[in-house]
Amino acid sequence: QVQLVESGGGSVQAGGSLRLSCAASGRTFSTYVMGWFRQAPGKEREFVAAISRSGGSTYYADSVKGRFTISRDNAKNTVHLQMNSLKPEDTAVYYCAADRMLRVVLTTTPGEYDYWGQGTQVTVSS
Repeated sequence: QVQLVESGGGSVQAGGSLRLSCAASGRTFSTYVMGWFRQAPGKEREFVAAISRSGGSTYYADSVKGRFTISRDNAKNTVHLQMNSLKPEDTAVYYCAADRMLRVVLTTTPGEYDYWGQGTQVTVSS
């Protein structure tokens, strides 16, 4: 098991940037595929981005391609989500998630991730 704690959320105007961070406990961080998901009030949780164990592969939802960048630092047990050119529709609670399975393909379905953080609020105003 792993404990995940998100930080870096806040309020920003449209076009601005935020950098989310997720800190993981333990010494097995590098064995997990990491993902970011978001959930707006009354909406289902949706995939945002994922990164492979080594950090060599990434995958993004079409809605954030070109604007968001996921990265990880296995030495520090952290994963980040750099969010640029933010839009009001990006407003949501953002969750960090970990997939413990040794999958071949990066997962985008919430149910395929085993561990979740508490979430951090991102609010984009126009």
